[in-house]
Amino acid sequence: MTALPVPGLADVLAARQRIAPYLRPTPLYRYPALDALTGAQVWVKHENHQPVGAFKVRGGVNLVGQLSAAERQHGVITASTGNHGQSAAYAADLFGVRAVICMPERANPVKVESMRALGADLVFHGRDFDDARVHCEKLAAEHGYRYIHSGNEPALIAGVATYTLEILEAQPDTEVIVVPVGGGSGAAGACLVAKSVRSSIEVIGVQSEAAPAAYRSWQAGALVEDTNSTFAEGLATRTAFELPQRIMRDLLDDFVLVSEEALKDATRSMIEKTRNLVEPAGAAALAAVLSVPQRFAGRKVAIVCSGGNISPAQLAGLWSGESG
Repeated sequence: MTALPVPGLADVLAARQRIAPYLRPTPLYRYPALDALTGAQVWVKHENHQPVGAFKVRGGVNLVGQLSAAERQHGVITASTGNHGQSAAYAADLFGVRAVICMPERANPVKVESMRALGADLVFHGRDFDDARVHCEKLAAEHGYRYIHSGNEPALIAGVATYTLEILEAQPDTEVIVVPVGGGSGAAGACLVAKSVRSSIEVIGVQSEAAPAAYRSWQAGALVEDTNSTFAEGLATRTAFELPQRIMRDLLDDFVLVSEEALKDATRSMIEKTRNLVEPAGAAALAAVLSVPQRFAGRKVAIVCSGGNISPAQLAGLWSGESG
């Protein structure tokens, strides 16, 4: 099989032009309360302010906007725990394309409702993302849909990389960018842009120790499967993906694993200190900064709030001791 091409800075700049009519740049805000909590100078990239509440919509609009007439006619299909699915559903609705989204049976109801409202056809299958993905690939082959892989898509990575352009334009002296990792498209995109702009910018990925497949794959230099029991569905995958891993292997500076308890604490802190709704995956970058504070002390750090799609049950559970 031919290796997928790695997008370059030119692809990211083209993606920014492509998505500009549909998506505005998101804010980069500094919160003194987070500075006090972390000992660093912390800016939050608010991807939770996107129309579907998460960063992945950038990639969806960039990819679906480039589909051929035949691909649009056949429709698209993808598998998702929610945010990637919302991205595909939003972009498909924008361009008049049918979207089928395969999801785990116990998917986040906030994300389910959003996709349904966008007109996507939802298929529930299996206990987690990887079960849904295998079923999705089967349906794609049976029906001739354009399968949108959640990681191995150069157009998705180029699209989501546009948030790093925005970070560095708003705050050119950023020293470190900390990015949550599920499949790795966001971290891969951040690496491509940051290292093209200034090689000294550190890019650090974050994953839950309860779902460390991407971390283990990055460490091993090969794709490996691992457990997946995290309550943060935006980080929840048992597998790693070839294209994001190839980029991260070359360009990612480091990877941090955080505990489930650290994710819960960071989600509470983000909500309290920034007055924003934040889903657990969206607080992972703060959890990483808090877990190794000496690494970030006094430095200019951008943390990516990748999404804000927290369910009412998850939200209540943060303060009652249950994960929801």
